[in-house]
Amino acid sequence: MTSRLHNVTIDCADPVALANFWAAVTGYEQHPENGVDPEDDETLLFAPGDGPRILFIRVPEGKAVKNRLHLDLQPDIPRDEEVERLLALGATMVLDMRRPDGRGWAQLADPEGNEFCVERSAAERKALGDA
Repeated sequence: MTSRLHNVTIDCADPVALANFWAAVTGYEQHPENGVDPEDDETLLFAPGDGPRILFIRVPEGKAVKNRLHLDLQPDIPRDEEVERLLALGATMVLDMRRPDGRGWAQLADPEGNEFCVERSAAERKALGDA
């Protein structure tokens, strides 16, 4: 017997704003009742298909230390283009581990400081023989 990943839950100060950021990052869709009231304590994003959902829950305390769990994103477009797109959406660069040979990743943070990484696209991995 196994369990299926149903939700990834992110504690935050502003569920609506953070869900809007992550919807733009991932292409996930918001539940029709989400985003109506900026004071909502929960906001849910649905994955295309049957993937795990992302649930944002308001908590009173702020983020104090580095995440113990983070998301690794593999974009459809080249990694560096995606990094620029995410920075324009409001992410910040935490650690740039991109290498001149095209390998590596970028560690970013969302608007509330939650770290995540942007890896190379599948096409970039294949081009370097790192599928």
